[in-house]
Amino acid sequence: MSCLVDLILKNFSGKSVVLLGFGREGQATYSILRKIFPEMDITIADVNESVRENPLTIEDQHVVFISGENCLNQLSSFDVIIRSPGIPIWKQMTTFNKKITSQTDLFLQSYSNQVIGITGTKGKSTTSSLIHHILNIAGKDTILAGNIGNPLFHFIDRIKPETKIIAELSSHQLEFLNCAPHIAVFLNLFQEHLDAYPSYDSYQQAKVNIVRFQKKDDFIIYNSEDLLVSEKVEPYLKERQAYSFALHHKVSRGCFIREDWMVFVDENREIPVWKIHQDRFLRGEHNLKNIMAAVNVAMILGVEIEAIEDGIATFKGLEHRLEYVGEFQNIHFYNDSIATIPEACMEAIKAIPKVDTLIAGGFDRGIDYSGLAIFLKGSAVRNLILVGAAGRRIGENLENIESFGKNLFYINRFDDFQPIAFRETRPGYACLLSPAASSYDEFKNFEERGKRYRALVKMK
Repeated sequence: MSCLVDLILKNFSGKSVVLLGFGREGQATYSILRKIFPEMDITIADVNESVRENPLTIEDQHVVFISGENCLNQLSSFDVIIRSPGIPIWKQMTTFNKKITSQTDLFLQSYSNQVIGITGTKGKSTTSSLIHHILNIAGKDTILAGNIGNPLFHFIDRIKPETKIIAELSSHQLEFLNCAPHIAVFLNLFQEHLDAYPSYDSYQQAKVNIVRFQKKDDFIIYNSEDLLVSEKVEPYLKERQAYSFALHHKVSRGCFIREDWMVFVDENREIPVWKIHQDRFLRGEHNLKNIMAAVNVAMILGVEIEAIEDGIATFKGLEHRLEYVGEFQNIHFYNDSIATIPEACMEAIKAIPKVDTLIAGGFDRGIDYSGLAIFLKGSAVRNLILVGAAGRRIGENLENIESFGKNLFYINRFDDFQPIAFRETRPGYACLLSPAASSYDEFKNFEERGKRYRALVKMK
């Protein structure tokens, strides 16, 4: 912890500090600051008035609260703003951009040489968890943190010089960085979080920070079949150790597929790493790409082939990601609530056999659904249960296609999918929840939506 302590002492001593946001990450940052500065005045700014009653600070005489809708308008007087992910400050950026830091930035400035950072619009959690699983099997000391669950600061006391820190990093966590991970994994780029950024380009630029602030000879692992990712990382490849992965062509350095083998190539050596099994837990082409990204990391770190094979074979995936809920009334139900963009929904339909009914829609963030509509028209899906505002737009895109040939069922409440799904899905076929939309119209997150789906399916 000493390097982080030294950094905070150097940058924060004698300065006025405000924590912007007091969720899990803000609370973890507060705990570290209070250990280092027992009597520092710390200001906590949060829209939520209930932060004033947090047990963590209830007896702290050196905490000042700014809460309510106007809390962002009171930040200009502070020397340091430590921002939690997702707090929208784009309008205020020009006023205090140089004052802003974050837990992710402070952590990377202290431990970047030990960090494997994973970003992308989709697949971050699966890839991060798979890397963690493989490295654990290989006997390495590892920590899994970041956007996937526990804040990075939760693990400060556990970090040793040999510890590998696998960090899932969202676009929000990658904003306002001055440093980047030693190994950066860049999976893909799709339209997402358009409600949280001034433009799609702003979202892309936040993602690119994972490589932009790397040091010379750090590692980039990227999806060479994603043209947008390739375009964004291209300026940094000459000064980095670059590895890529691709399903449909050979790469010069990294992972590719040849005759049902996942092959790793590096310095003119080609190593067959894993024989692709059709009955693997991680279904679909998108998960093959996630596996290739993880294999690249493992090979760079010198993990034995046997440990990689064992890790892939025993990793069962995560909740709400192509999760098989079970068979009820001779219908197979799958939960893919994590699929909040059209591309993820399309991959789910391709990965799961005999999808007869799709449940899609939710909160409308203005995503373009025309490509999804074209895909659905050509798919074998017969029934579309379309939820909320996003569901209506998906349906409208389909109805604009001549002879779209699907049964459309519009619902305003998520729970109303249940009787329709059981009535309309043919015996022996699958019903898939893969919304292609956010959950925030009815649920606090995709996990809550997935749990509700499982509960309703099992109640029937």
